[in-house]
Amino acid sequence: MTAPQRYIETLYPGYGQSFTIDKVLFENKTEHQHLIIFENRDFGRVMALDGVIQTTERDEFIYHEMLTHVPLFAHGNARRVLIIGGGDGGILREVLKHPEVEHVTMVEIDGQVVEMCKTYLPSHSDGAFDDARLNLVIADGVEFVNSTDETFDAVISDSTDPMGPGEVLFTSRFYNGCKRILNKGGVMVAQNGVCFMQLGEVTTTRKRMGLDFEDQNFYAAPVPTYVGGIMTLAWGSDDASLRQADLATIEQRFAVAGFKTRYYTPSIHVGAFALPQYVLDALQGT
Repeated sequence: MTAPQRYIETLYPGYGQSFTIDKVLFENKTEHQHLIIFENRDFGRVMALDGVIQTTERDEFIYHEMLTHVPLFAHGNARRVLIIGGGDGGILREVLKHPEVEHVTMVEIDGQVVEMCKTYLPSHSDGAFDDARLNLVIADGVEFVNSTDETFDAVISDSTDPMGPGEVLFTSRFYNGCKRILNKGGVMVAQNGVCFMQLGEVTTTRKRMGLDFEDQNFYAAPVPTYVGGIMTLAWGSDDASLRQADLATIEQRFAVAGFKTRYYTPSIHVGAFALPQYVLDALQGT
């Protein structure tokens, strides 16, 4: 019997994960990167870019809920939201659940990722691309935040790891541009890697984001697909009270929003800002 084909992730040189490929749904070199979407018996449909797993049907809800609901419930009244990246539509789906959101601009550099995810990962967006509140822009996120005249209450950066097209979304120029377009009292969050394996990303982000945001910190979420431990999510605002919102406040906002979640809860929201000692020690040295 022939052994099933396997997809071997190449993010780390000496450690990683692999998935059996039960069926390839799409594979091609886009204008910017190598894209593959395949089926796996345990995780459902899986998308990878340039050798790195980006999302799976089985556990995407953890990442998308935490990167969305923590900043939006902390803010409490984010009417205009900017999403950088997020071509699979998962962040967009979660943002649009918030009844106070009036407008979302989503800037994705690779239009083919959006189209292929609509086709092969439709549950990620769940119709969100058809929402009238969305303005989808196919462009470079760094250039957008440094040139647009629009302003936003929240910015969510759903990027790949700092390599290839996603590398520029970890630069001082990007963070400075995000700060430029944030309304007073706004908040920015960003994917920031698995801290046990990528601790250097945490310290580098602290140094770069700290130049623009008075309150710069991190919160955490465990996403099985992103192997190596908990994932850190970067946080930036000039209003420290947003990050320090108490449980009662978050519970009240969550109740008013009136939608169900699969991972996020107000208690998890508050607890997510508690970081491991090794991360705190690393940040102490920055």
